[in-house]
Amino acid sequence: AADILLRGKRVLILFHVHPDGDASGSAFALRAFLESVGAEAWCVCADELPDRLVFLADGQSSVLPDAIPAGFEPDLIVTVDTASPSQMGALYEVYGERVDLMIDHHGKGTPYADHCIEAESSACGEVLYEILKIAAQKKDIELSGRVCELLYTAISSDTGCFRYSNTTPATHRSAAELLGTGFSPAEINHRLFGIKTLKQMQVEHAGFERMNLHCGGRVAIITFPYDLKKQCGAEDEDLETLIDVARCIKGVEIAAVIKQPTADSRFRVSLRSSSDLDVSEIAELYGGGGHKKAAGCSLQADSILSAEMTVVLAVEQRLQ
Repeated sequence: AADILLRGKRVLILFHVHPDGDASGSAFALRAFLESVGAEAWCVCADELPDRLVFLADGQSSVLPDAIPAGFEPDLIVTVDTASPSQMGALYEVYGERVDLMIDHHGKGTPYADHCIEAESSACGEVLYEILKIAAQKKDIELSGRVCELLYTAISSDTGCFRYSNTTPATHRSAAELLGTGFSPAEINHRLFGIKTLKQMQVEHAGFERMNLHCGGRVAIITFPYDLKKQCGAEDEDLETLIDVARCIKGVEIAAVIKQPTADSRFRVSLRSSSDLDVSEIAELYGGGGHKKAAGCSLQADSILSAEMTVVLAVEQRLQ
């Protein structure tokens, strides 16, 4: 993987729709590294970065494909944190068959190119760190402080500031090495976890009002239809913390949020598990993927209630 990255002179870096801190941090860390070894690189996603993650972009004003500079023709295309073709969104039709390297950490997904997938790693940023250490050694350079800061951000984001069960001793060792380059983890983690907008708080309140408990309180599901999204004046990024509302209820083992981004009948599902139930198996049923404890997918349904019942039945069949 390190050799493949080093051969690129003009590199397009793709990452998954509805970008999170791991995908964004990994993409821009890779961009910063490639630029340090003389390559041109551009980060692209089917969706714009949420406001809370713009600080990772280092001056790239947009990640939408329309923003790719005129004349930029990649000789290498890499994806990060993107487990399956569906997670590329509209980009797959344009670039899917041209991806040279897929770097990921999801155990469940659909590989679509030559890949380096380390399912035991907590984050794509952790996998990328190991690759970039080798690449830097081959070039006889040190990873810059900015590359390390972005990689740390990716890892902290996907581990919930090292609170989630995907955090391992290797995760802490990687984080400790990255911290040795001198940036402020407190500032990063405050940006990631310590700040919510007033709109997010309003959305959480509305979501709590719609939360349903199933299976004797073991399953909590929040549905957020498009009409409610419009009523709240919310954007997609304002709905990101809804899953935390559902998962923090005492006794809840499986939490889900079902969102309706537009007026059509396609719904986005986020799943979290605090039990032995593998939610990635449920996500796979609908073309999604993820991890045992955190996964997501999209599904078609006649209504958001129908989507909720689909998820409930899939969970019930697997609960012991």
